[in-house]
Amino acid sequence: MQGVYLKFYVQEKHRHHGILAYEWLLEQAKKHGIHGGSAFRAIAGYGRNGKLHEEHFFELAGDVAVEVGFVLTEEQAQSFLAQLASEKLKLFYIKVPLEMGVVGSTS
Repeated sequence: MQGVYLKFYVQEKHRHHGILAYEWLLEQAKKHGIHGGSAFRAIAGYGRNGKLHEEHFFELAGDVAVEVGFVLTEEQAQSFLAQLASEKLKLFYIKVPLEMGVVGSTS
């Protein structure tokens, strides 16, 4: 089956409506009927401004990126992006075509 991998990058401590942005994205996807999503926290990285962000043991509020990803159909991706656009929230995303399926026994 053909689909897309839709992933967003947000700062770990960024909030939307008082909720951490990555948690808010996962909740919105769930409400939108998307069957699964994951959030991955970076160890280090830099964005378009070139500033390096790294995880340090003693930091309480991280400034590293969190990647939030979903595997879905093209139609679901377009619908979800339209919903997010209505929130007036600026989000960087990547949409990559993919093939998906399940291997193994169904019994």
